[in-house]
Amino acid sequence: MTLDFEKTNGLVPAIIQDADTAKVLMLGYMNEEAYRKTLETGRVTFYSRSRHCLWTKGETSGHFLEVVSMKEDCDQDTLLIQVHPAGPVCHTGTDTCWGEKNEQPVMFLKQLQDFIDRRHREMPEGSYTTSLFRSGMNKMAQKVGEEAVETIIEATGGTDDRLIYEGADLLYHLIVLLTAKGYRIEDLARELQERHSDTWKKH
Repeated sequence: MTLDFEKTNGLVPAIIQDADTAKVLMLGYMNEEAYRKTLETGRVTFYSRSRHCLWTKGETSGHFLEVVSMKEDCDQDTLLIQVHPAGPVCHTGTDTCWGEKNEQPVMFLKQLQDFIDRRHREMPEGSYTTSLFRSGMNKMAQKVGEEAVETIIEATGGTDDRLIYEGADLLYHLIVLLTAKGYRIEDLARELQERHSDTWKKH
């Protein structure tokens, strides 16, 4: 990266975003020294404009920001840093500096997809997901059908708790099937997004 510290009087804004939930957690500032220390340690270090010194987020609370990725913007004067936070980010004790909960359950689907992808690559012994991949396409498709039927049964005559339980099973097995076919859950999301467009026409 080639950040332009001179253009911004020695400090660049650093937007901190949770790598898993995509929530923006806080905004801080870095000088070149804080930036280098962040790269070296893998933990976000800022420059304090009030105390005129470096400070590593979490050095007193233990709530470090573990760096996942760092990107500069198109003008090379702002950073986007994706992190795994080790606890609440704000000094007030909230998850974010805007008082929001750092939750986005739907984003877990991407984590689950990544996990299933790893299982498909590594095929570890003793894994249920591995056994599904090894069972073959017909068995995987059959399992999706079975879970769909169980979801229908709970929707029409069961309990709400069991409906959610069986629906989760259905989604998991569908992701496994997609992965075996070389696709991801994002491909379904993309299809649904296209259908939401005014220009979409049914095939």
